[in-house]
Amino acid sequence: MNAVDDKTIVREYFNAIGFDRWRRIYGDGEVNKVQLDIRQGHQQTVDTLIDWLKSDANLAGLSICDAGCGVGSLSIPLAQAGAKVYASDISEKMVGEAKERVKTILGNGDNPTFAVQDLETLSGRYDTVVCLDVLIHYPQEKAALMIAHLASLAESRLILSFAPKTLAYSLLKKIGDFFPGPSKATRAYLHREADIIKILQNNGFTIKRQGMTSTRFYFSRMLEATRK
Repeated sequence: MNAVDDKTIVREYFNAIGFDRWRRIYGDGEVNKVQLDIRQGHQQTVDTLIDWLKSDANLAGLSICDAGCGVGSLSIPLAQAGAKVYASDISEKMVGEAKERVKTILGNGDNPTFAVQDLETLSGRYDTVVCLDVLIHYPQEKAALMIAHLASLAESRLILSFAPKTLAYSLLKKIGDFFPGPSKATRAYLHREADIIKILQNNGFTIKRQGMTSTRFYFSRMLEATRK
């Protein structure tokens, strides 16, 4: 399966069965224990990121690109904090759901701004570019190209999260591969932290902060990189 096929599968998945599954996970309705665990883990990652940005005391007014915004779990609180948010996702249904949530929470307005786009076609310049839990859909060779592109959009900071490739997590993934189901329709790629850091350094960034969220079924390493 090549990268183009991966992207097509991801788009179709999140416009079909994946949309219904992840809308529930990222919502506040009743879910099963596994979905609840993933919801709580993802929220921890979002909360950590917002705490990082707020601690710099300049969040209001920052231009932020939320690349792979999903249903707006990060975009909405960033807009509430005063940032100017440009959000995109490969899934038209995800973007539609995000817009509806913005109307419910923030009312009618033009912040965040949403678009249906894949990461490779993003353009513009932003103070900060954020890409949470998207690298899991990219094999290593394509991840490097994608990170380089995101880096070119960031004036001062790029924040990424990814599933780290360690012995324990690789074993857990291998075990999970034996239990396919209708809601598990995309490949999951793990990445070595050292490889991600090297890619960031090669694009002129240095690591400022690091975080790790690990629950029973959700694990995500987050790196904040700033221009040297």
